[in-house]
Amino acid sequence: MIFATHRPRVLIVDDEPANLKVMREILGNQYRLSFAKSGEAALTLLEKELPKLILLDIMMPHMNGFEVCEHVKRNPKTAHIPIIFVTALGDESDEYKGFELGAVDYITKPISPAIVRARVKTHLSLVQAEQLKQAHIDLVQRLGRAAEYKDTDTGEHIVRMSQYSKVLALGIGMSENQAELLHQAAPMHDVGKIGIPDAILLKPGKLSEQEFEHMKEHALIGAKILANSSSPLLQLAHTLAIEHHEKWDGTGYPYGLKGDEISIEGRIVAVADVFDALTSKRPYKDAWSVEKAVAHMKKQAGSHFDPAIIDLLVNKLDEILNIKQSNQER
Repeated sequence: MIFATHRPRVLIVDDEPANLKVMREILGNQYRLSFAKSGEAALTLLEKELPKLILLDIMMPHMNGFEVCEHVKRNPKTAHIPIIFVTALGDESDEYKGFELGAVDYITKPISPAIVRARVKTHLSLVQAEQLKQAHIDLVQRLGRAAEYKDTDTGEHIVRMSQYSKVLALGIGMSENQAELLHQAAPMHDVGKIGIPDAILLKPGKLSEQEFEHMKEHALIGAKILANSSSPLLQLAHTLAIEHHEKWDGTGYPYGLKGDEISIEGRIVAVADVFDALTSKRPYKDAWSVEKAVAHMKKQAGSHFDPAIIDLLVNKLDEILNIKQSNQER
């Protein structure tokens, strides 16, 4: 049994009372319904409660459905709500216009109850899937931020370095989807710091050899936290946790991977992470100037870093510095 308060709310907009009655009969047992007899009334209702889906007639007086759709999509608070046009208009150009304005589907009158139920169910399922995906991403970012708060008193480092990583990924030729996945996974690269004692993590001076060996364990701790997931996002985060301290010449840790043995994502994150760390204040050091950081990293190309990624860092420096400026420590 689905409790009424857990049923998705659907807003139905039509100037004909008979059409609203038909929609109530078709959908009333499955969803919480709101009704509006005009475009203006629909926009007023949206200010009070946001539905999961809008079924919108086109041919209405004063404000037609296309105009309502434009208002909904211009408002950041409502732009995410999917809109299905339900209309007697059959012209292909009208259908094209609806999709161009941001509608997700088009149902032609006279309506079929089975089609209405199927389309509504499909699009609400897509909404739920997107919300779950966003919650997944949000949780990953928050867990990464929790680890970062131990180290820097702020989560801005992971915001910046993950955005740098996307810039570099796109620059190296990754698709938008691949680059965005890296952007989402990068905040988890240091999650293993959760397992490092504060006395070591926050020590203001240089670590002893024994302390540094303990610090290096954060890569494997992070890998254990993220291991054995079926999620592509967490699988990539697992790779980044292991590889972000590996070096191009094989002298890094924890496994001493060399060159192309390190994934391209791991090589990108290593550059993004170090650049932001060098140019940020930490408990054990002051922030370096951008010029000093870039000069140092160029010297490390071919040893610590993939030379191609360093070249890309230099080429994309203006874009990266804009990100840095927009995400300063708070």
